Amino acid sequence: QVQLVESGGGLVQAGGSLRLSCAASGRIFRINAMGWYRQAPGKQRELVATITGGGSTVYADSVKGRFTISRDSAENTVYLQMSSLKPDDTAVYYCYRVDVDGMEYWGKGTLVTVSS
Repeated sequence: QVQLVESGGGLVQAGGSLRLSCAASGRIFRINAMGWYRQAPGKQRELVATITGGGSTVYADSVKGRFTISRDSAENTVYLQMSSLKPDDTAVYYCYRVDVDGMEYWGKGTLVTVSS
C-alpha cells in the first residue's frame, strides 16, 4: 500500500524557517518524482517544488531562492527546506509522488502558517 506521511508544518514568524518532510512507503522502486504542492485558503493548489529520481529539481517562481527540495533515497524521504518565509506562504502543503506508470499519490497535507 502506497503511503505518504508528511511532517514539519507549524506556525512561524515572517522571515523564519521550517523544514517539511515526506516519507514514502509502498512500491518504492516505482517512484519517478516526488514533490510538494500547496493550497492557500480560497486559492487553487499550486506546485511548489519537485525532484526527480535523477535529482533534477523544479521550483515555482515564488519560492526560488528561498525553498530547497532534497531527497534521501535511502530513507525514501523528501524534504522541503523553507527559509525567508512570508505570510503569502501560508497554506496547506501536500506531498505527492508520481510513479513511472503515471500513477499519482498524495499525502494528507500539513499546515504552514506564517505570521506577519
